[in-house]
Amino acid sequence: MIVATTENIAGHRTVQTLGQCFGVVVRSRGLGGNVMAGLRSIVGGEIHEYTQLLEEARRHALDRLVQNATAMGANAVLMMRYDSAEIGNTMSEIVAYGTAAVIEPTP
Repeated sequence: MIVATTENIAGHRTVQTLGQCFGVVVRSRGLGGNVMAGLRSIVGGEIHEYTQLLEEARRHALDRLVQNATAMGANAVLMMRYDSAEIGNTMSEIVAYGTAAVIEPTP
């Protein structure tokens, strides 16, 4: 599965556009992580607990996006983007979305 943030893939042409697809993940940091992050925020700098949480959530959302695009019959996702939002004070929603498509190499 080719996943690209561009509209076109070099050396390929879009044969069919199948429609929008997405993968969504909602994650919550445990109490221990929130305490450590709170302490780190006092002294400043990167909050590694949240960085790790968001990196894992993006990977998980991208995996779900690929699964959904595959189920639609796609072999590529074009114009892929991420979006995120906070739910309450402890949860993060991460969405990977794009256009499911069938592409083929150009001669």
